[in-house]
Amino acid sequence: MSIDLKDRIALVTGASRGIGYFTALELAKAGAHVIACARTVGGLEELDDAIQAAGGSATLVPFDLADMAAIDKLGGSIFERWGKLDILIANAGVLGVISPIDHVEAKVFEKVMNINVTATWRLIRSVAPLLLKSDAGRAVLLSSSAAHKCKPFWGPYSASKAAVEALARTWAGETQRTALRITSFDPGGTRTAMRAQAIPGEDPSTVQHPSEVAKAILPLVARDYAETGKLFDMRQGRLMDYRLPE
Repeated sequence: MSIDLKDRIALVTGASRGIGYFTALELAKAGAHVIACARTVGGLEELDDAIQAAGGSATLVPFDLADMAAIDKLGGSIFERWGKLDILIANAGVLGVISPIDHVEAKVFEKVMNINVTATWRLIRSVAPLLLKSDAGRAVLLSSSAAHKCKPFWGPYSASKAAVEALARTWAGETQRTALRITSFDPGGTRTAMRAQAIPGEDPSTVQHPSEVAKAILPLVARDYAETGKLFDMRQGRLMDYRLPE
């Protein structure tokens, strides 16, 4: 079933490649105007070409999520031009290193937490008022099974994704009586540059393409999507509830 996102304004971070790129493209194909954010100008321009070829439209916003002042200004810029935001896809993130936790350099740990957690919080703070102006605001925050498995040597990334899910759940609880719906999304193994960095010996053809993930995200931002505060597990293809430790 096709999803109609005509006249919706969607913001996607990390839109120059991987899951962000293909999610932005799918949103545009469904009729949304995409505000595409990423550091890589060339990647954004390639995305814009693909969106235009598909009959869609986009606004390119090249900036680094480490620039907290730029994140703070983003919400104001969106408000001045569109007066609202309908969809947020908080996708951008970094892996850091695969290393024993006591061997991780402070600057590496701080970068992972800064980009994956602090920038996500700043993004929420910047655009939350705009999402609440929408008649059906939708936010999807990209997570990972690392948030729950906490495998050895994955400490910084696992901690950052657990924190992102905590932000999403808290935000969902605070807005559950509004029209805003918030979902954490665990894509599972996906053919991305980050995956190749984490597991360099893996045959990329053995994991799903990011375009498959993008198609699974789309129903979570539809006007009729009603759930909030849950985790969508791509491997299982379903929403999951959170539980306290047992």
